[in-house]
Amino acid sequence: MMDWKAYLEAIFLYQPDAPLIFTRLYFWVFFGIVLLGYSMVYKDSQRSIRTGYLFLVSLFFYYKSSGFFFFILLFSTLTDYYIGKWVYDSRSVMMKRLLISLSIIINMSLLVYFKYTYFFVGSFNQMFGTQYEVFNFMAQWANEATGTHFSVDKILLPVGISFYTFQTISYSVDVYRGELKPVRNMIDFGFYVSFFPQLVAGPIVRAAQFIPQMYQKYQLTKADFGVALFWIIKGLVKKVYIGDYIAVNFVDRVFAAPLHYGGIENLLALFGYSLQVYVDFSGYTDMAIGVAILLGFRLPQNFDSPYKAQNVANFWKRWHMSLSAWLKDYLYIPMGGNRQGSLFSYSMLTLLLLFITLLIGYWWVFPIFVLGGLVMALLMRRSEGFKRNVNTNINLMLTMLLGGLWHGASWQFILWGGLNGLGLVVYKYWRKISPWEHRTGWIAVSWKIALTFTFITFTRVFFRAESMQIVNEMLQQIVRLWPGISDLGNLAQSDWWKQWSLLPQVMVAYKFVMIVMAIGFVFHWLPYRLKDWYEQKFVSLNFYLQALLFFTASFIVYQSISSEMQAFIYFQF
Repeated sequence: MMDWKAYLEAIFLYQPDAPLIFTRLYFWVFFGIVLLGYSMVYKDSQRSIRTGYLFLVSLFFYYKSSGFFFFILLFSTLTDYYIGKWVYDSRSVMMKRLLISLSIIINMSLLVYFKYTYFFVGSFNQMFGTQYEVFNFMAQWANEATGTHFSVDKILLPVGISFYTFQTISYSVDVYRGELKPVRNMIDFGFYVSFFPQLVAGPIVRAAQFIPQMYQKYQLTKADFGVALFWIIKGLVKKVYIGDYIAVNFVDRVFAAPLHYGGIENLLALFGYSLQVYVDFSGYTDMAIGVAILLGFRLPQNFDSPYKAQNVANFWKRWHMSLSAWLKDYLYIPMGGNRQGSLFSYSMLTLLLLFITLLIGYWWVFPIFVLGGLVMALLMRRSEGFKRNVNTNINLMLTMLLGGLWHGASWQFILWGGLNGLGLVVYKYWRKISPWEHRTGWIAVSWKIALTFTFITFTRVFFRAESMQIVNEMLQQIVRLWPGISDLGNLAQSDWWKQWSLLPQVMVAYKFVMIVMAIGFVFHWLPYRLKDWYEQKFVSLNFYLQALLFFTASFIVYQSISSEMQAFIYFQF
């Protein structure tokens, strides 16, 4: 006999081991019901009802994805809605600045509390020999106020907090700059912040891009419908058929124990992870874009075939485009961009050096940073050109380092962001003397793409590894593949040729993984015109053929699932 109580609880209550994500069949049932209800309220005459309906649906989605953390989302929504109104209504420049500072402090305090508390407590204990433990004050306040029983001895990261926090900050800043008028009411703003297709893993949507769509007439042409189906199935194929398969069957195993595998496996796993993180993240945003189209909204493009980039600068214009644009507009340019330094940039540099000092765990490191800064300042006073170059490079490095820290507080993310920043700085000077910079022949283009992709892939070892020990072990194994490199970790370098001789055996042992990886890379590197051609072919089909192809592809994708559903990588950020 069916346990109806358990069944209803599974449907309506948050299940920590089964969050509501795009790749679960439960989500598509949920979305089908949402569309059914939406068909009754989508008309322009019912705009306020439509917005309220989608706001409530989005809150339910976030509750099913993250539990009672949706109260944090509501708090951020209320805070920035009223701050935006007060900023717009204020006639005092000083009051506007105080209000926008309050918005940034509140939002960043929430982000720091949930994302970096363990880091700060651990660093403080290491520096001063204390034994403090993390205590969740928010959980204690909730327990006292409502009689709940949340754990107070650990702090969990709310899903998507890095994304919606940046969205609410950009809204307040845009209102402060006079680039945007406040939304008409709380429901409209709540809907903008919580729109469920992109809520938990982006893209980061600017208010100026999204809010005007809320007041426009709902439109869904046959072509729009076909594009939406195409993007949804493209995202599913990327995530489940390619990303999850190579992760479960190869990449995760190697990263879990690099020393159990040879140099070839470690190298292939590293390139495999580059593919996995792309198809996982871009697969999510593809589905988000498709789902949003069906609801009458257009989300910004977040990826533009990033592994076709011919240099590091171009890569960051193609990868996680909404975050790159956010960092540029709200961090890099306010710090002075490529023109000059500023009080803001030097303040951010000081905070970052303090952060790195905490990460190192020794207080005496900071005075060394200060001394180095004083020497640099003296040199900058002697040469205006040197000063301009230093300021530009500081702004660039700070942006990338802080972008790394956005992902988490660890040496791995610091090094990942720093290496990409260094890559941007080196390329800025290299392009002035490079003999290949302006060559467009296929050999030169292929070389530049391969070099850029290899560099980006190398930095990913820091992004993916769970500890510096894993980083060291993986790099030690990969170094064994190259002759003439000094001994690292007491691993013999004379067997490099034996390592490469194992390549055919490795390819055969993981033949299905290698085939799936090859399919992923081939489709990624297909020419744009060919990708546009088969997308338009799908869009031009009649509805029944589209539905047949959609359900056939979905069936194949879900039949390929060989283990428990894998969470999206960027849910952890």
